[in-house]
Amino acid sequence: MDATIQLIDLLGAAALLLWGLRLIKTGILRAYGAVLRQWIGRGTGNRLAAAFWGFVATLGLQSSTATAVIIGSFAARDMIQPRMGQAMMLGANLGTAVVALILSAEVSWLGSVLIFVGVAGFGMARATRGRNLARAILGLGLMMLALQLLSGVTEPMRESPTMVVVLRALDQAPVFAVLLAAGLAVLGSSSLAVVMLVMLMAAGGVVGPELSLLLVAGANLGGAIPPLMAVQSDGPAARRLALSNLLVRGAGTVLVLIMAGPVTDLLMRLLPDPSDLVVGAHLAFNFGLLVIFMPLIGPVGRLAEMILPDSAEAGSVTPSYLDDGLLPMPDMALAVAARETLRLGDLVGEMLDRTLDSLTSADEAPCAEVGRLESEVDRLHEAIKLYVARLSRAELDENDARRANEIISYAINLEHIGDIIETGLAEIAIKKARKRLTLSPEGQAEIADFYQHTRENLRMAQAIFLSRDPELARRLVDQKIVSRKLEAKSAEAHLERMKAGRRETIETSTIHLDLLRDLKRVNAHLASVAYPILDHLGLLRESRLRTA
Repeated sequence: MDATIQLIDLLGAAALLLWGLRLIKTGILRAYGAVLRQWIGRGTGNRLAAAFWGFVATLGLQSSTATAVIIGSFAARDMIQPRMGQAMMLGANLGTAVVALILSAEVSWLGSVLIFVGVAGFGMARATRGRNLARAILGLGLMMLALQLLSGVTEPMRESPTMVVVLRALDQAPVFAVLLAAGLAVLGSSSLAVVMLVMLMAAGGVVGPELSLLLVAGANLGGAIPPLMAVQSDGPAARRLALSNLLVRGAGTVLVLIMAGPVTDLLMRLLPDPSDLVVGAHLAFNFGLLVIFMPLIGPVGRLAEMILPDSAEAGSVTPSYLDDGLLPMPDMALAVAARETLRLGDLVGEMLDRTLDSLTSADEAPCAEVGRLESEVDRLHEAIKLYVARLSRAELDENDARRANEIISYAINLEHIGDIIETGLAEIAIKKARKRLTLSPEGQAEIADFYQHTRENLRMAQAIFLSRDPELARRLVDQKIVSRKLEAKSAEAHLERMKAGRRETIETSTIHLDLLRDLKRVNAHLASVAYPILDHLGLLRESRLRTA
């Protein structure tokens, strides 16, 4: 029974450690995510600068996995070069080792202080950033508390005959020891948590120096796998970057397996304390990778490219028509850019359908697909903008320049619509499903009609963009009036139902009105495709106000 209780205590303390790490990561990302992304995006001047900013970002996030996912998203959008991304990953790996060094300091009282400050700050803060910062402080305090709990739980383990047998077996099976630590790091999505656990076990005499070194190497190897899993939907560039990190850590792990004995002897002379040896081994492992592989990021990147070549992927939308070979022929290049923009419109239409499905069925699953589609919309929109920008560097005549502006304008509006659907319509549908709310039959019919109206306007916008028909453009602009009337009529009917005391109407009042507002915004963006055509023909007024 005592052994079972100890195991439960161990699992609970480890879970608390992971939860604290998650609170830090989410709190910092929500409070300062934009700033961190700007730092990472700007720190690509050279390899050393890239490694430094990767190091700094990981110090803030307390997680090289989170940093790796951010860097992977930049690589997927061609915002950073692959080599600079690899240098950032090397710096991020060193950053998580320094975090372990900080957490290993004997300041147990600080954990209680941070928990108090975090809880008090979260309750007192009114701004979103302040609450998220308090969340991160609370997470750091919980991590320190978890380390104290782990220290107490692992203390009796040195006397356990079963643990002695298991560890003796691990001493004789170094490869299995590495794989075990790697598996724990994958399960916990954190190499830091496993390293801290090994440090406490070493301090309690549960594991020896050489086994500690092997477990640290395994934890680092396993820590490179969650980022690779997290960027599977971000395209080949992001996956190659994560794979490069895995190859680098794998090579370091193999070196540790080969030289475990001499390296352990050296570390024991420098760091006789067992817990210091674990933290020092973690720091030395990642610093060694930084020094060894910084000059070799080119060959490592080419190896990753050989393993993961570019290919058309099922379920992922990639630019099919944007051919750089057509750039010297502006009319052809504009035609393929317009064709790609129509694909962008089709994706937006699919997002609209998914949110309507979710609203009708009260199921969150269609909205999960909306998030994936929005990522594809962003990727395609970025590719179209860059392609037209490269085309615009050449000498274009007046008509070609006008068409290029129309393409970029329509693509930007479609991307804005995608944002409205994801952060507006889809979030509302999720809220409705989670709270088990039901629109009134009349309200449901009104929303469905507005969706149908929006879908028809999208089809008309696609046709106008392709044909540039002025009559269709007039009709689409007139549809803005219809959209305003639909919103006003539905809002008025909704308020009448509220006055009548309809329970479902009162419960879903905010949802109904927010849906109307966002659908009206979508229709306004769709109508914008008609403006350049009508303006060129002199059919637009500067203001729709009547002259006094």
